[in-house]
Amino acid sequence: MSRFDAALTRLHTLYPKLIDLRLERLERLLGALGHPERNLPPVLHVAGTNGKGSVCAFARALAESAGLRVHVYTSPHLVRFNERFRIAGELATDDQIAEALDAIEAANGPAQITVFEAITAAAFYMFAKHPADLAIIEVGLGGRLDATNVVAAKACAITSLSLDHVEFLGEDLAGIAAEKAGIIKAPVPVVVGALPAAALAPIIARAREMGAPLYRRGVEFTADSQGEGMVFEGISLPRPGLLGAHQVENAGIALMALRAMGIGLTEAQMAAGLARAEWPARLQKLTGKLAARLPPGSELWLDGAHNPGGAEVLAGQLASWGGPTTLVVGMKQSKDVGEVLRLLLPHAAAIYAVAEPGQHLALPIEAIVAASNGLARPGPDIAGALAQITAPTRVLICGSLYLAGEVLKQDA
Repeated sequence: MSRFDAALTRLHTLYPKLIDLRLERLERLLGALGHPERNLPPVLHVAGTNGKGSVCAFARALAESAGLRVHVYTSPHLVRFNERFRIAGELATDDQIAEALDAIEAANGPAQITVFEAITAAAFYMFAKHPADLAIIEVGLGGRLDATNVVAAKACAITSLSLDHVEFLGEDLAGIAAEKAGIIKAPVPVVVGALPAAALAPIIARAREMGAPLYRRGVEFTADSQGEGMVFEGISLPRPGLLGAHQVENAGIALMALRAMGIGLTEAQMAAGLARAEWPARLQKLTGKLAARLPPGSELWLDGAHNPGGAEVLAGQLASWGGPTTLVVGMKQSKDVGEVLRLLLPHAAAIYAVAEPGQHLALPIEAIVAASNGLARPGPDIAGALAQITAPTRVLICGSLYLAGEVLKQDA
């Protein structure tokens, strides 16, 4: 077993194993490591229910188009653990990650620490060792008590909000928004999308309490679709590289957040950055081995939408596509499968329920079939579902980022 594999194996033996939102354990560990989180380049801290990964992708592409060196920490990974860390523009190597995890294990000793806390510490440890001009840090869960909320950000962003992780964040939109708003600190500017009033109110209150300048889409800044492109603050730009009407807002949030940090971009740099943005499993068209299994003339798409907010956006995309779409749905056990299917089923010509053997906490296919009122047919896996499709069609695989990871492995 390699040093990298051994470090990952030991990582997953840590306790507490369940999600336990606290900061004390990580603060203690970071102190033992010499506080690497205090030796980062200017930080953009990004929270939200959906869209935060896309905002991170846009912000990275935009900053790199201006020649900046960018660290990025995101979660979860889809195929390789290394995807979580970009060090000055490059994916972290096995050796870099193994060295960081070994250092964290030595500093932490026998004390309790969660897996995500250890991974977050590893990100800060690696980032502090390499010079860069910007660090983009994605919140893992919530905001106020998320492990990433030990950073001193230069700007923060909050993307779209909807009901998700209610067992940790609250059962209504206002409570969830209040948890996300916990990343707002004095006097750090905060950029938010066009949110419903219930979600916006706690964010406004927190920004006022902290004396943090607030930039709301449609109020303090504009970002809108226009023809085949978009307009940001009166500047006409090409369509973002990530597909979907909702990505105009995410691109606008990234542009405004960089501006709030004092990072100036020319129109050419904006256009180049928007075009080069990549983020797997977000309306990604697949053209590999899985797509080859479909009848000629078919299309195969992949999206990680896994909660009602993501499903609502995806439903809008399905409506705009027009024509028949076959859905292949696999979900995580804790997600609201009934509400997700309620939003998607009106746009589906057919639906298959799947659960891949390697899919983390996969919801049994029987539960998906039941939630569809018997409309879904068992796949029972991706290969089985695609084999049942005999006429040209558009196919969309969705429901879980963990499923998306398994799909990308098979399509390579």
